[in-house]
Amino acid sequence: MTKKIGILHGKERSFPEALIKKINEKNIKGIVAEPVKIDKVMQGEPSGYAVIIDRISQDVPFYRAFLKNAAISGTAVINNPFWWSADEKFFNNALATKIGVPVPKTVILPSRELPDDTSSESFSNLAYPLDWEGIFGYVGFPAYMKPFAGGGWKNVYRLNDRDEFFERHAETGQLVMLLQEEIVFEEYYRCYCIGRKHVRIMPYEPRNPHHLRYVAGFKPSAKMLKTMEEIVLNINNHLGYDFNTVELAIRDGVPYAIDFCNPAPDADLKSVGQENFDWVVETSANHAIETAQNVREGADNLSWGDYIKKSTVGKPLTK
Repeated sequence: MTKKIGILHGKERSFPEALIKKINEKNIKGIVAEPVKIDKVMQGEPSGYAVIIDRISQDVPFYRAFLKNAAISGTAVINNPFWWSADEKFFNNALATKIGVPVPKTVILPSRELPDDTSSESFSNLAYPLDWEGIFGYVGFPAYMKPFAGGGWKNVYRLNDRDEFFERHAETGQLVMLLQEEIVFEEYYRCYCIGRKHVRIMPYEPRNPHHLRYVAGFKPSAKMLKTMEEIVLNINNHLGYDFNTVELAIRDGVPYAIDFCNPAPDADLKSVGQENFDWVVETSANHAIETAQNVREGADNLSWGDYIKKSTVGKPLTK
């Protein structure tokens, strides 16, 4: 029986097309890859795919619902759509503090404007004003403010003082924001993690224009490479992501995890460069094939992280 690997994607082309080509070129008996095709979605009905690699459902709620329906009928979805729906950056930081991963000091802020269909009475449990002195004293300035569930460097502000904070926060509307300590780094790395066992550590300069961010001359020692790999694996094993990136900023020899909720990470040839692109295509293809070969028809083939596994049996998180 042929097992199909589907790639669900939006407007991106270089990565999904190269991934499909790479899987099919390997000519593995019983394995074929193609773009996902959806003409109807009926409750509890199989999708026809053994594996689906999700690159777009974060932006399309219909696709997220389709993937959950596919998953309960046995499709292995990369990444788990149930966990991805529940996850966000503030929780990730909180989790990191429990598993021994250094992260910037971070607080979450209620939205500047009231959410739709709410009034001031909806927030009777929220102190007004907030303890701004306690918040600013904990985080310090300069600081960064960014959406707690966003991505792609959208609505990100660097703030020098409290006046600038209040000025910028007034622009954020109904977005729930994070206020985060600035890590003044000597080196910075973006790290692919695939299958929770394959890591590629890429020098990255976030202060460069987008198309030049992977043009960085950082050269980590063997010891630092090992430390960063251990952090990346620790994070992804706890979160349960099989395709993710972790951004690490090195300050005074300590890697701080800055952003590690990127379950549909940039893999475009023009931005990541040829060598990184070739690695992520090859490694993703091998992982997708291995996953398809291990799929059990009609079973739960989703991947779950250590946080959920430990929670279900009442085990504490460990550093």
